[in-house]
Amino acid sequence: MKIHRLEIEGFGPFRDRQCVDFDAVAHDGVFLIAGKTGAGKSSILDAICFALYADIPRYDDGDRRVRSDHAALDEPTRVVLEFTNGDRRLRVERVPSYERAKKSGTGTTVSAAQARLSEFIDGAWVDIAARSVDVANELADVLRVTKAQFLQVILLAQGRFAEFLHARNDDRQRLLRTLFGSHRFSDYEALLDARRKEVAETLEFERRALLLQLETAEQLLVDAGVEVDPDADEDARREAIGTASLHAAHESEIAAADERALRDARDAADATYALVRRQRESQERRDRARAGLAALEARIPEIERARSELAQAVQAEALRGILASEQRVTVSADDAEAAVEAARAAWHAAGERAADDHEARIAELAAVAGALGEALRAEEALPELRDAAATADTALARIAARRDEHATRRAALPETIAGHLERVAAAAARAEGRDAATARVAERHHRLGAAREATTLADSLRAAEAAALSAGRALTVASATLDDLRERRFRDHAGELAETLVDGEPCMVCGAVEHPFPAARGDDPVTPDDIDAATAAKDAAIETDAAAAVALRSARAAHADAAARAGGLDVAAAEDELALALAEESDADAAARERDEQEALRAAAVARLAVIEDELAALDLELQAADRARVRAQDALAAATDEVERARGDHPSVAERLAAVTHRLALGRRRAAAESTLSERRAAAAAATREVDSALERSSFADRDAARAALRDDAARAALDATVREHEADLVSHRGTLMDLELEALPEEPIDPIGAAIELAEATERWRAAVDRHVRLRGYAGQLAVASGAADAAHDLIAERAGEAAVITELANAVAGRAPNTKKMDLETFVLAAELEKIVAAANTRLTEMTDGRYLLQHSDALAAHGRASGLGLAVMDLHTGHSRPVQSLSGGETFLASLALALGLAQVVTAEAGGVRLDTLFIDEGFGSLDRDTLDIAMRTLDELRVGGRTVGVISHVEAMQADLPAGIVVEATPEGPSVIRQAVAAYA
Repeated sequence: MKIHRLEIEGFGPFRDRQCVDFDAVAHDGVFLIAGKTGAGKSSILDAICFALYADIPRYDDGDRRVRSDHAALDEPTRVVLEFTNGDRRLRVERVPSYERAKKSGTGTTVSAAQARLSEFIDGAWVDIAARSVDVANELADVLRVTKAQFLQVILLAQGRFAEFLHARNDDRQRLLRTLFGSHRFSDYEALLDARRKEVAETLEFERRALLLQLETAEQLLVDAGVEVDPDADEDARREAIGTASLHAAHESEIAAADERALRDARDAADATYALVRRQRESQERRDRARAGLAALEARIPEIERARSELAQAVQAEALRGILASEQRVTVSADDAEAAVEAARAAWHAAGERAADDHEARIAELAAVAGALGEALRAEEALPELRDAAATADTALARIAARRDEHATRRAALPETIAGHLERVAAAAARAEGRDAATARVAERHHRLGAAREATTLADSLRAAEAAALSAGRALTVASATLDDLRERRFRDHAGELAETLVDGEPCMVCGAVEHPFPAARGDDPVTPDDIDAATAAKDAAIETDAAAAVALRSARAAHADAAARAGGLDVAAAEDELALALAEESDADAAARERDEQEALRAAAVARLAVIEDELAALDLELQAADRARVRAQDALAAATDEVERARGDHPSVAERLAAVTHRLALGRRRAAAESTLSERRAAAAAATREVDSALERSSFADRDAARAALRDDAARAALDATVREHEADLVSHRGTLMDLELEALPEEPIDPIGAAIELAEATERWRAAVDRHVRLRGYAGQLAVASGAADAAHDLIAERAGEAAVITELANAVAGRAPNTKKMDLETFVLAAELEKIVAAANTRLTEMTDGRYLLQHSDALAAHGRASGLGLAVMDLHTGHSRPVQSLSGGETFLASLALALGLAQVVTAEAGGVRLDTLFIDEGFGSLDRDTLDIAMRTLDELRVGGRTVGVISHVEAMQADLPAGIVVEATPEGPSVIRQAVAAYA
């Protein structure tokens, strides 16, 4: 990846558009970005990171710090970056979300974040993504490095340079996990551990299930009276249950045979009882048929009378309709005559004369009623029209009052806005030192931590000194003890040899076969085992003394380093300095919050002013519309009032006049209708009388009364018919039944079935007892068989699961860093440790050159204390002394060189892991001001070597020595007005 060009506008300290042409300053490979502290050198790197990742490296809150404080509301903020990746030349443009002036009207609005990615194809820029999410996805495919990897391998931002070198194992693990994406190995560990717990729980469940099966089966045995051994082992218990199950199955088969034999005997007794019971029932049916037939024959005269009554009712039913119709029309004609008399009396009572033409008068009244209907609607609308006129007056007054209120509020807002502006300016002036105060807080936090660490390490140093003194004394005692034992053994050596002499065998010293005067052993002889034990004790003391010496040197170096980082302050003094810095930072934060709050209040007031002006314009339009509505309402009310006055005449109202006319019209129409109805009903009554007379002449009835007496309703006719039919059917049924029963030749004496019933009951009882015994034994045998089989299956399953659980548990423990894993290193840490070894190897190729072969970084997989992550430690080997020491013991310049070597090694490995991404541009913004001249020369030589192959290295620094050795390609200057500008010294590379 090679960066060509950067455009910045309204970003950080840069208000106006600034352009940086990196190609123009890349001829010598290494170029300097110079400028005074606070001018905005690091903001150039912030802009590069923002263009690629929509975020900046120095803050976690991204866009909130992007917008330049110098930019006005109508001035834009944008970053454009051109770069080449492989054979593709790309341009990314980003605009953050920020508050800007509205394009139309007054006030402000918050613009949405924008992004655009283009590619230079065939001599022109072609857009390939135009949404933030699409640009991010495309850049992820192009760059193939995350933001964290970019900040570690391409843009070494301020404050992150030595982070990897000094990190604790846990912090280094988190950083490596982000760079190498090793989370999946942690997921593998979690999955294996979950599987370990699962198989353990399953195995325990299966064991509990086996015990439950055994207990269930043994309880069955106990309930059956079988003795159970409570102290037997699992296999013996299963064998006893299996034997009992076989015995129970045999007993069940015997009971089944008994049950079948008794069931056959019960079936035979049941057949005998059924035959006797059927014969007895036939006798009873025969006797009931004889008695029933006699009763039916006695009712024959009664049934004949009912048959005659039914015939008369059927003939009279044919006359029912015309008789009822005659009576109905006669009554209706009488009612019509009374109605006519009443209608005529009402017409005369209303003031109408009998001599007038009745139909003409009705037509005249109908015409008057129609004309009054329109006037009635006008009269009914009068209250609504009066309310509308009053409402229009009220609405006009209310709108006028609202307009006056808005005008008063508008007049007060300009003064409010001016007040907020004054308070914004005052708070901004007080908040200018916020960044410097934050930096002082961070520095004094580090000092306080170092002071506390120095206090703790002082105790460790005293303990190490005491341990070294004790180990030295122990070594002296062990050496003296060994020397004493060796001298005593030497003195007693003759006596030891004498004990081995045997008469007749040659002496191993002089060769004589006679031993007249053998030497005697001492009172306290020393054995070879005593010498070996003392030698081992001395060796252990030597090792302890050496370890104590190493620990003492490490403790002294660690304490000295912590004291140096604390600046010579104790904990109390460091805490006082931190408290002062925190107070300064708190004051600056409060001012910044006040500035933001006042700016928000000012913007809100401006927005309110625009809203009120829009509302005033709308109220003017409403006022005009309300006045026109009032005039229309008053005109409608006057027209309706005139129409009502003309129509009501001498009546109090139009409604009352219309009611009087409508009443007379109704009376006239009722009279006409009554006279017409009377004529129709008289004609109908005469016709009905003639029809009845004709029907009586054709029937067997003498007159109307005789016909009416013979009438029966539907229920009575149905009852008579049912009685006749039922009697006939019963006669036929009883005669047929009696004939069939007489053919069976049953005895006249009643048959007694009690004896057969008793025999059946006894046989049934014997069979049921056999069934109960069979069911009980079969259930017992079945339960035992199920329990025995389940116990055997559970036992086999446990054996299978136990082997699987052992393998999974051992694997999960090893992957999680538990025993048998002696290194206590989990899988993810193991993978990251391999990556760290690659990084250290790559870093040492440069560190050896930078330190003239004195220092080498070392990867340590020693166990960390207090349960911290192991396997990711770093130390430095000092080849001048031959001892390894902590990286914190390096001086400031040495730390810079080691950090630079480690950063370059990390860049080499990460880019290889990212698919071999080529890095043609590298930026370093860190630490040059702390280097002496010699160390600075070494660092510059190393950076100069990086340009091999066309690589460009940009260095940010305000160090004068670097400016003398490395002419500035880019200079950042703060103008007297506040915003910064960028100047390129292109001529220096021409």
